[in-house]
Amino acid sequence: MLTESAIVLIATMAAVLGMVQLKDYVNRSEAKRAMTQLGQRILEYRKQYGSLPPQSFVDSIKGDVEGAVRIGNVSYRARWIGLDAPADTILAYSQKRHPSSLLKDGYVVLRLDGTIEWLPTAQFAALFAKQRTATEPDLSKE
Repeated sequence: MLTESAIVLIATMAAVLGMVQLKDYVNRSEAKRAMTQLGQRILEYRKQYGSLPPQSFVDSIKGDVEGAVRIGNVSYRARWIGLDAPADTILAYSQKRHPSSLLKDGYVVLRLDGTIEWLPTAQFAALFAKQRTATEPDLSKE
């Protein structure tokens, strides 16, 4: 009887842990998908007008993006990016934390060429430090 109870308890704990992992993985995936949609809208604007959109444009469309709630606060860097910036420059990013999960914290990143990727916190911090201009605030520490 005690052994069966222990097995049921362990199985229940494993199932709960698995559900937390799944929830965090889905949230991360939805954040990447939302950033992809945001990136597409930004690139459409750039193609149409020949420049990156202002922060106000990004703020106005963010709520229309499917899964916007999963993306969280988006830090948009167009103001600090020059016209000759390389395609792999970070254009926007959003920090994602997973305190109740085995998934590591990190950032959903939109590059200037429209590429979306997940970067672990340390990798993002190193890349951001290289790309950040002297006048740009370090929003990654918020």
